[in-house]
Amino acid sequence: MCTSIVVNKKKTIVGWNLDILDMEHRVRPADDGVFIEINDAKEGWLPLFGANSRGDFVGMPTCWPFDARSNPTGNGHNIIMLDIDLLLQKKTLQEIKTIADTEPIFSIPGVTFMSALSDADGNVLHIIPGQGHQYFEKPDYKIMTNFSPFKQDSEVHPWMGWDRYKKAESMLQNASDGFDVDDCFAILKAVAQEVCPTVVSMVYDVTCRAVYWCEHRQWTNIKTHQFRFT
Repeated sequence: MCTSIVVNKKKTIVGWNLDILDMEHRVRPADDGVFIEINDAKEGWLPLFGANSRGDFVGMPTCWPFDARSNPTGNGHNIIMLDIDLLLQKKTLQEIKTIADTEPIFSIPGVTFMSALSDADGNVLHIIPGQGHQYFEKPDYKIMTNFSPFKQDSEVHPWMGWDRYKKAESMLQNASDGFDVDDCFAILKAVAQEVCPTVVSMVYDVTCRAVYWCEHRQWTNIKTHQFRFT
């Protein structure tokens, strides 16, 4: 479970709720990014989500229900590695869009991970391995939860997040041009989860290159990290 939000008003603001169960995580601020890392038994700490100093943001919701078309077939690109490459500034959003336009992208066996990616200009790229991708040039707003945008609610799963999507959409439809960090946190709070708990809520003020986050829904304990403009 997860919720990704990108809003382009007077500012570009990105919001992300990481909802996970039985996984060890940490938030690691650095000069080049604020990384939400997961402790993998084989690979150690992997930077899978978060913001970088260039203005990119990486979210990776799980698609429910699973779609076997996302399984590896021997050719193409692993979506996790593409996300890491964007987060670590090894590739740009446009380079990943070109890959999605021309080559297969797969997930890991048995799990359909999706990508919710954005850049400093507020452009958004959604990738659903085995199903396709959608690119939006500086949209007013875009939301991704845990269902395929190609299927919408045609397939039902308890964790697909249709209710979260609709709640966030309703709040964003009424958002003012002054939409800012506090407004984004209000949406993340409204769609936060407890059963599969929200462990990190992060907001990236891309325009100001400032990242804000809290852990375990402690909404009064917000931390911040300011990138230097280069």
